[in-house]
Amino acid sequence: MAYATTEITSAEIPSDNPVHQRLYFPYEEAAKIIHGRVLELGCGWGRGVEKLIGACDHFTGLDKNEPLIRALQEKYPDHYFNTVDLPYLNELGDNTFDFVVTFQVIEHIRDDHTFLQEAHRVLKPGGKILLTTVNKDFSLSRNPWHIREYRTEELKNLMKKYFRELDAKGVGGNEKVWAYYEQNKASVRKIMRWDILDLQHRLPAWMLRVPYELLNRFNRNKLLAEPGSLAAAINWDDHYLSKEPEKCIDYFFVATK
Repeated sequence: MAYATTEITSAEIPSDNPVHQRLYFPYEEAAKIIHGRVLELGCGWGRGVEKLIGACDHFTGLDKNEPLIRALQEKYPDHYFNTVDLPYLNELGDNTFDFVVTFQVIEHIRDDHTFLQEAHRVLKPGGKILLTTVNKDFSLSRNPWHIREYRTEELKNLMKKYFRELDAKGVGGNEKVWAYYEQNKASVRKIMRWDILDLQHRLPAWMLRVPYELLNRFNRNKLLAEPGSLAAAINWDDHYLSKEPEKCIDYFFVATK
């Protein structure tokens, strides 16, 4: 897949497997919840589109990447896909969807308030938004593709501004998941020792994206090649929903309009 980078994590690149499985897990959980008309904001290459389509009556997928959207529309002609300039949802009417699903997107959106306001607007009364994003406390380095990351209370307070109910959970993991995380953390720290001037925090994001991609890919490949590597052994069901989001790598928040 030519579009696959470490930020657009692939299901086909072996070294991406631990991240892919963690990012796919929320779709399994979402499929237990959703029904009716469902909107996914930031559907990407369609990591969980088929799972969501199988659980709802009609699916709408929006993303900024035109080639990916075109491929998804061809693959799923009975549903609707289109490009979008998030956070704005100008083509969508008020009170249209039963559920909004948006996984690992809000950290890329400069105006996160408008993003949530628009999601609220297009939901029917009583509709729900299912949202995941990374927990800032577990980030191993600055990600130059992210506008911001959130700590638990920050994200709770933000979502409570626009939704009347909030169920705040996280994506937990078993011993394999956390063992890989610790291996990754140790490896990243070795790389970051060379950043003696703390350039990752001092340089503008656009200057960091190429080195970030190269080093991230190098690190994932290195972890995969290590003796006893866990990278290939992790599956989506090594994860679970945790009631302690502050202790999880990713949040899984469900809010009600």
